[in-house]
Amino acid sequence: MNSLARLPSEPWGTLPGGDPVRLYTLRNAQGMKVTISDLGATLVSWFAPDRAGRLADILLGHDTPAAYCEASTYMGGLIGRWANRIGGARFTLDGIDYTLDRNEKNNLLHGGANGFHRALWQVVDDRGALTLRLDSPEGDGGFPGNVSVQVRYTLDEDGTLTLDYEAQTDAPTPLNLTSHPYFNLSGEPHSDIRGHVLTIDADAFLEVDPQMIPLGVADVSGSAFDFRHGAPLGARLDWPHAQLARAGGFDHCYRLRESGGSAPRTVASVYEPASGRELVVTTDQRGLQCYTGNYLEGMPGRHGTPCVRHAGLCLEAGGFPNQINMGEPEHEAAVLRPGATYRQVTQYRVGVRA
Repeated sequence: MNSLARLPSEPWGTLPGGDPVRLYTLRNAQGMKVTISDLGATLVSWFAPDRAGRLADILLGHDTPAAYCEASTYMGGLIGRWANRIGGARFTLDGIDYTLDRNEKNNLLHGGANGFHRALWQVVDDRGALTLRLDSPEGDGGFPGNVSVQVRYTLDEDGTLTLDYEAQTDAPTPLNLTSHPYFNLSGEPHSDIRGHVLTIDADAFLEVDPQMIPLGVADVSGSAFDFRHGAPLGARLDWPHAQLARAGGFDHCYRLRESGGSAPRTVASVYEPASGRELVVTTDQRGLQCYTGNYLEGMPGRHGTPCVRHAGLCLEAGGFPNQINMGEPEHEAAVLRPGATYRQVTQYRVGVRA
């Protein structure tokens, strides 16, 4: 019997074209259960104990594969080829101009209308972990090159969910991958994240224009964006700040502190006082998009119940929004070329504070 057969899975429905969709489950000795779908390599649910040992789902989600395909929330999806936005849905690479799928006003957002989050990924036997692979053809979303991507999910006994990404291409292309889970550590499906205490190890963030394209780097000091020492989200969401008004809350990329090496380092944490649950984010990436679910109100959630505003918090590790249209060296850092391998390691560790 191969190792994939030992990884629990179950049917979850079908796509409009009739393709079957499945759910795969990772567990650990704490009773944690992480469920992932081959649709979009999506993190569907994560049951984790609170300080009293009671399990609850700390991820927002939808009920069916069809709901994930129809929604504009990107809940739990693996985002590509480009996470976040590309301004004007266009870029120039090696002297060639490319036009992309405009799926948010004049911009490309999260890979376009049919990004990686809506693709059916191939599941690979991987010794009890879960590896999913996807081939993105030339012209996908308007991007050049054939790109092969894989992501490997592992759940450790200490509550760490590790996402290992790799990708290769046969032609130069921008590539920026991330995962888009919405966390609500209370485990209460009808609550918001205003009481969550957020810490981000960053001295600067990217201010945005009215279309959410970066304008430049701003110091967090003395502003609502300073989470270096931890702060409840509700108080910061209520802070009068032009950038918060523009985005309807936080939807900004933080420029993370450099560690002096390429190894993953702890960049953020979230604590929910009532349950005692704590989320710690570790990554080798330079950017962290903080999104507070500003437009979730009325969106379909679990069991058909609509979400409330700020129902979930996303901490998306990756490159910078619109980085492919920035000057050097940022432009070239956003390009994957033939013979090179894109790599990323991001970890979400969930535990309980005493």
